[in-house]
Amino acid sequence: MKKLILILLVIPVLFACSRGDAVTKSVEAQAIHDHERCHLCGMMITKYPGPKGQLQLKSEEIVPKFCSTRDMFNFSLQPENQRQITALMVHDMSATDWAHPDDKHFIDATQAWYVYGTSRKAVMGPAVASFATEEGAVQFAKEFGGAVLGYEQITLELLLGE
Repeated sequence: MKKLILILLVIPVLFACSRGDAVTKSVEAQAIHDHERCHLCGMMITKYPGPKGQLQLKSEEIVPKFCSTRDMFNFSLQPENQRQITALMVHDMSATDWAHPDDKHFIDATQAWYVYGTSRKAVMGPAVASFATEEGAVQFAKEFGGAVLGYEQITLELLLGE
């Protein structure tokens, strides 16, 4: 009987240890292909200029991709979606072309700097241009206008123009 109790106590510990490995897997952005559609609005992602976004969800195998960082934020800032997100990625626009962002230049959106209200055209309203460094964002804002913001300053109220 003692062996049975010991086995029943050890099994949950083994499962708990194996679950930790799944949570710590590295996060890498996926390439956006020509015919992929925005997870939020359904538009063709690569058809439009400006930075794109993607995220990873806790329990999903799919990687939601977005035609703009604006759409990515509109999705990710919704309270019902926030607790499901494990990673957010955006293009570093100081390292890639505005018209055709290169997917090799995805960065962690939570560490990025943003320029909101720029004159550069993007899809789905005012661009939320993303940059790996504050210096890159400031230089872009000097050239094309807009306010330099940190990740925490991007809110639904800002995106709605309130």
